[in-house]
Amino acid sequence: MTQAITTQRQVTTRQTEPQVKSEAPQKVYDTKKTIFRFNQVVWYILGFIEVLLAFRFILKLLGANQFIGFTSFVYSITNPLAAPFNGILGMSISGSSVIEWSTLIAAVVYLCAAWGLIYLLGLIYPITPNDVENQ
Repeated sequence: MTQAITTQRQVTTRQTEPQVKSEAPQKVYDTKKTIFRFNQVVWYILGFIEVLLAFRFILKLLGANQFIGFTSFVYSITNPLAAPFNGILGMSISGSSVIEWSTLIAAVVYLCAAWGLIYLLGLIYPITPNDVENQ
């Protein structure tokens, strides 16, 4: 008599931790949110500086009286922003109008610095458009 022997194999699986550990989803979200807000703050500050420099350029171009309150206020705030670039190029003067090239150079340099900072941050901590939509 032939007897069929059936054996049952019990297969056990062991659960192991993944080789790559990732951060908790909430921490990742908070980090991306912080970076996104930082980007917004940098662009806001740049926009504010650019508007002030534009006011300075236009007021100088139009030959505005520097002893009037608003004009004096704009010049006093923007002097420290434009001062590092004074002397790179001369000023073009025609009557009371002045084209202050250092103000235009300052605006371009600040724009490039802000863009470079945001780009560097994007290289270190990339944020996808999908991440921005979920903010």
